[in-house]
Amino acid sequence: MILFPAIDLKDGQCVRLKLGDMEQATVYNPDPAAQARDFETQGFEWLHVVDLNGAFAGESVNGAAVDAILKTTKNPVQLGGGIRTLEHIESWLSRGLSRVILGTIAVRDPALVIEACKRFPGKVAVGIDAKGGKVAVEGWAEASELGVIELAKRFEGAGVAAIIYTDIDRDGILTGINWASTLELAEAVAIPVIASGGLASIDDVHRMLQPDATKLEGAISGRALYDGRINPAEALALIKAARG
Repeated sequence: MILFPAIDLKDGQCVRLKLGDMEQATVYNPDPAAQARDFETQGFEWLHVVDLNGAFAGESVNGAAVDAILKTTKNPVQLGGGIRTLEHIESWLSRGLSRVILGTIAVRDPALVIEACKRFPGKVAVGIDAKGGKVAVEGWAEASELGVIELAKRFEGAGVAAIIYTDIDRDGILTGINWASTLELAEAVAIPVIASGGLASIDDVHRMLQPDATKLEGAISGRALYDGRINPAEALALIKAARG
């Protein structure tokens, strides 16, 4: 079980959004690389990074900030936002990313995701962001008619390393992860699922360590870490103890 600290990038800065709204961004650190170093020092083992501008633009926008993060931290980094082609994927992996996250393209061109999994085994994750139970794309700006589980099942057996499932209706507002729909997804597919969106307190960390959540790879935390609602040492100690 892994707790992934999140760095969301907007205009080169580390921010958090509320409900995926780019106009509701709080800047937490103008130096994302320094934030990555802080997370590593605190004992986190992975880093979750999103290029928010890239998600809307359909191409990487905050590349310089991501490169600085990769140079600064020894932790493996997964990146999503604006990665839409095999060339994008290959370029990022060659620059030191451990995993790319494909979101919009997983809806628009699932065959590309499957091909990417063949070319880059273990390096491709799928981001499924849902609003009202339906998958959203283009930086959450557009809704599709696809259901979450329907989309996830398209990638069974393809070699997807993980599914990052975000409930947009809870993202950035600290109301707690939507455990019901997250665990329903984890039960429906063999692909490991990472919970995202709304992780609010140490109670959510306790919840992800319960027996019915063992199929999860972990959860992502953003605002709760930045606001001090979760003590990193306490959360990581709980996870370490659960691992035995």
